[in-house]
Amino acid sequence: MEKYLIEVPHEATKSACINAVRIFLQTGSHFLRQAEWGCYDGEHKAWLIVEVESKDEARQIVPSLFRPEARIIKLHTFTREEMEHIEVSHPV
Repeated sequence: MEKYLIEVPHEATKSACINAVRIFLQTGSHFLRQAEWGCYDGEHKAWLIVEVESKDEARQIVPSLFRPEARIIKLHTFTREEMEHIEVSHPV
């Protein structure tokens, strides 16, 4: 399994926030019910960290209405050895 950060933005209006939260709840997904929201701090996004098989599987967790704007970011925890040799092990 791989770990992914899912970022799901929505418009910065009260009605958009309410709609996004309701859609997340209505899916019944345990992933979506555990989303973290930035709305109260003016950051109108939801974030989830999930462990799934692929980036595509992570995207499928997002309700279809929000998929086009969602960002899916593969996360990686560097080992100590990778940190010590970051100039060699870093892929980019």
